[in-house]
Amino acid sequence: MEKIVIISCTNRLGSNTLKVSKLYQSILNSNNKEAIILDLAKVPENISFGELHGRRSEEFGKLITDYIGSHSIFIFVVPEYNGGFPGILKVFIDSIHPADWADKYACLVGVSNGRAGNLRGLEHLTGILNYLKMHIYHNKLPISSIDQQWDTNENFNTKEQLDACQKQLEGFLKFID
Repeated sequence: MEKIVIISCTNRLGSNTLKVSKLYQSILNSNNKEAIILDLAKVPENISFGELHGRRSEEFGKLITDYIGSHSIFIFVVPEYNGGFPGILKVFIDSIHPADWADKYACLVGVSNGRAGNLRGLEHLTGILNYLKMHIYHNKLPISSIDQQWDTNENFNTKEQLDACQKQLEGFLKFID
């Protein structure tokens, strides 16, 4: 069984994005699917200048091999930054050869403190991933008012939000089958 890579698409430490990524991992693991998290807070700090245009550190090369090159199923958990998605995600995508993304599968989850759950950022990312020839699952889930979604154990505080995530994952698993 192939592992599913969940990409926590921000380099902000202690983010809600990472909390959502961990919940997705838990849901997948409870359904006998192995999922690992790539936390963009762990990419090299010099990624903007040290990992582009053919330059590659050993550390970043291993990260790409471990999380991108050897996998074909991805869940992008994408926070809203200024009406779009974080710059670190774009730099990360740009630092990897387009052929390494082609014909792989993606599911998109938006995270926002606002009302739209980062729909604008998800649409922008969809265009980029389509350009890279990825297969994008149609059900993009926007999670709004993220700061109000948590209980004291960092789980969703409503059954409706958890159900929406589970339904998205069920559909995505059928899509990649």
